[in-house]
Amino acid sequence: MSIPRFEAITESNSRKPLTTEEKGRRSEYFGTHVFNEERMLQYLTRDAYNSVKDAIFSGSKIDRKIADQVAEAMKVWAISMGATHYTHWFQPLTGATAEKHDAFLDLKQDGRAVEKFGGSQLVQQEPDASSFPSGGIRNTFEARGYTAWDPTSPAFIYGSTLCIPTIFVSYTGEALDNKAPLLRALHAVDEAATGVARYFDKNVTKVNATLGWEQEYFLLDKALAASRPDLVLAGRTLVGHYAAKGQQLDDHYFGVIPVRAINFMRDLEMECNKLGIPVKTRHNEVAPNQFELAPVFEEANLAVDHNLLLMDVMEKVADKHDLKVLFHEKPFAGINGSGKHNNWSLATDTGVNLLSPGTTPMKNLQFLTFFVNTIKAVDTYEELLRSSIASASNDHRLGANEAPPAIISIFIGKQLSDVLDELEGVSQGKLSPEEKTELKLNVVGKIPEILLDNTDRNRTSPFAFTGNKFEIRGVGAKTNCAKPMTILNAIVAWQLNAFKKEVDSLIDKKKLKKDEAIFNVLREYIKSSKRIRFDGDGYSQEWELEAKRRKLSNNKNTPEALQVMTSSEALALFKSMEVMSEIEVRARQEVEQETYILQTQIEGRVFNELVYNYIIPASLSYQNELITNVLGLKEIYGAAHKKLSDGQHAIIEQIAEHVATIKKKTDQMTEARKRANKLKDIPKKAQAYCNSVRPYFDEIRYHSDKLEQLVANSSWPLAKYRELLFIK
Repeated sequence: MSIPRFEAITESNSRKPLTTEEKGRRSEYFGTHVFNEERMLQYLTRDAYNSVKDAIFSGSKIDRKIADQVAEAMKVWAISMGATHYTHWFQPLTGATAEKHDAFLDLKQDGRAVEKFGGSQLVQQEPDASSFPSGGIRNTFEARGYTAWDPTSPAFIYGSTLCIPTIFVSYTGEALDNKAPLLRALHAVDEAATGVARYFDKNVTKVNATLGWEQEYFLLDKALAASRPDLVLAGRTLVGHYAAKGQQLDDHYFGVIPVRAINFMRDLEMECNKLGIPVKTRHNEVAPNQFELAPVFEEANLAVDHNLLLMDVMEKVADKHDLKVLFHEKPFAGINGSGKHNNWSLATDTGVNLLSPGTTPMKNLQFLTFFVNTIKAVDTYEELLRSSIASASNDHRLGANEAPPAIISIFIGKQLSDVLDELEGVSQGKLSPEEKTELKLNVVGKIPEILLDNTDRNRTSPFAFTGNKFEIRGVGAKTNCAKPMTILNAIVAWQLNAFKKEVDSLIDKKKLKKDEAIFNVLREYIKSSKRIRFDGDGYSQEWELEAKRRKLSNNKNTPEALQVMTSSEALALFKSMEVMSEIEVRARQEVEQETYILQTQIEGRVFNELVYNYIIPASLSYQNELITNVLGLKEIYGAAHKKLSDGQHAIIEQIAEHVATIKKKTDQMTEARKRANKLKDIPKKAQAYCNSVRPYFDEIRYHSDKLEQLVANSSWPLAKYRELLFIK
């Protein structure tokens, strides 16, 4: 039996015994570390409780006196749970979360210590904003920024710290985070959807956007991952030849979960449940060492917070199991990368999913209204939606065999396509009694029946209807869900407002009945948005040509995709929906472009290190071994050694050729980086990194992987795919 080159740190290959908590029901400890409704009822006065609930439901402000009461209650509860500090937990434009911890400690005039946490500390703090990306909203020397409490997302205890979800704004009031625009977009879609939902149910007073994310990730042995500079610094393997066995046998997908992984998952789920994250599903994904975790659907803002918290918890729990979590969208070549599918819908305060077909024609008319308006919104702003999932790391995944293409299209299935086609054929204007009957019974009335068998999915579609929700499949595993959720809710809000205006106009001016007005507007939307609907193979060359004919965008890389953010149409949308000001939009565009530049720059520097400190030295060292062998053969066999050393000569020459080429390409890449760095214009600099620097990455990788195949296993300095990808 061969001995592995890398000794992995492993725990027992047996499943851990159940803890006392695990032996009980999850519902018994779910949310125990969250200041949720149960805790509020226990610790708050009735006035304070009602005030917080009103703020959550209607966005009303909480006055200072009530804030003091809430803060005192939070402090008492947090200290009883072992917390010693508190922090405002926010989402700067880095894509991650940020926090500054302060102790529940103050001094009295006589020098005695006292635990203190008041309403002013709860509602607002002033963290140093100088080192967070701002896209030019504020200068580096202007350090002031504010975090403000978001009562719609409950505080929680993480470790020994009370974490209070907040927004993050500049001294002049512009949003410096991902949460503030999301909250504005959710408010916009609430108002717009409520107005339309009241066509069908006057009791509706609020509509929440819901989100169910599916988090894909890789698990690696921590020691092996730490041996790879590219995994440590770039989050992906920049070089590495495919393992002989990858995912080609389809034996990992939904297979038996490896012991180390299941032990990690059990501890992770325990921590998640305590924090109120309703994790439900776990399974092996397609690629080896790839897994997926999914929760129960939640209100979108809370779901975003929970996903960000989850990723942090995953890293900490993995570390305890001597594992490393990878969220990079494409950490390994030749096998599937990782996404974060965003399942989105709209739910009323009367308990109705507006994207779920009903049992009556009237309920199905409501479903069709929100269904068609969502399609219309995506058709109008498909390029903007594409920009929300753009990143340097996701560029490696989009369009590959496991991910949707960069072209945004919508899959709805043949049966629903047939329904929309029938509805498109309805005559305009007032409907005869026969037409009304036919529509309500033969078209609208049959939706639940046909949807019973309409469960197929199109994995190549970036935006698919899956029964009672739409799924955005192009979101990257590292991406903050707030970005695509902000865009989607904003464009749907805009579309629903436009729809209501048109329907009301037909009712008032043309004296059409409500149902007739709705049918007439939907009919036009179905016709005008038909180009976005596509049920075929999104990977095919034929679709790329067809999409071009339909005038759909095909922004294949991040610099191209980000350009639309500041188009006149996008700026008008954000302004009209009060989601972002022009300053805020332009700032985000600049931050995204700079992030793309910096991530690509880091990868280029890591390539330099790998090539000059690992790959070339190892290759030359092995080449010298072969040369020594050839010289030894010559000394023993004389002229006869040539025939005996043909193989060695061939390998020596191949190593020399690949070393020469890899050095040349690495040096050329470095010079391309230097030229790009001299550019002052951020968009041009991003394009230069995309078009002039990144193409060298594949060339360098090709020659490195060839050298990996030529150099002796014992001499290769980097952990190989077969060692990284198969934990037990």
